[in-house]
Amino acid sequence: MTQIHPTALVHAGARLGADVEIGAYSIIGEHVEIGDGCRIGPHVVITGHTRLGVNNRIFQFVSLGEEPQDKKYAGEPTRLEIGDNNVIREFCTFNTGTTQDLGVTRVGNDNWIMAYVHIAHDCEVGDHTIFANNATLAGHVRVDDHAILGGFTGVHQFCRIGAHSITGIASVIRQDVPPYMTVAGNPVAPHGINAEGLKRRGFDTNALNALKRAYKTLYRSGLSLIEARAAIEAEAGQHPALRLLADFLASSERGILR
Repeated sequence: MTQIHPTALVHAGARLGADVEIGAYSIIGEHVEIGDGCRIGPHVVITGHTRLGVNNRIFQFVSLGEEPQDKKYAGEPTRLEIGDNNVIREFCTFNTGTTQDLGVTRVGNDNWIMAYVHIAHDCEVGDHTIFANNATLAGHVRVDDHAILGGFTGVHQFCRIGAHSITGIASVIRQDVPPYMTVAGNPVAPHGINAEGLKRRGFDTNALNALKRAYKTLYRSGLSLIEARAAIEAEAGQHPALRLLADFLASSERGILR
């Protein structure tokens, strides 16, 4: 049964699923859709054209769906879409998109997002990511599945964080981070593959060894980026784990961290 605290303000036009909980003093706007089983804590504001999937847990003082922090924004009905089974901790802020992009900010499923995280307009976050406290995405950033952002990581506009990568505390990201990598610092630098994380996700010894060789090819061989890409592409047919890396390198528009 849906439970709405008497002090909460829920607009008559909002759409709430079954078994939703809305905490004290929270505000739910007219164009908001909240899926089954979501738990919205106290003092949460959900506004704009925002849709939440099922079984999300939103902690106190979170702001979802507010206007983007973009001076070009002129009130267009852009959107924020959040998937299923996410945990969003205290004081997080997620903004809607802009018409300069696809007009939508997206967060996928099963993400663990800690306190004070900011996800700006037009960002795309995949599934099973972890954002430690105060990680911040500028506009138009893409974070792929299973990526982990260390506390106080800052990501510049239009950058992409590859799948299974991890950033150290207070990393400053100005270019794309390829999949599987460990990076840290300001200026950020590569520090090998995310071997421990990959082991936890079931990558076997052959895959890990192939990724370690690819890391050396990309960062330690002295090859140009074009030469390194070609070498990794040549190996990708024999090692499926390298396919993701090869495709990422081929599609990077901002240039990779190197």
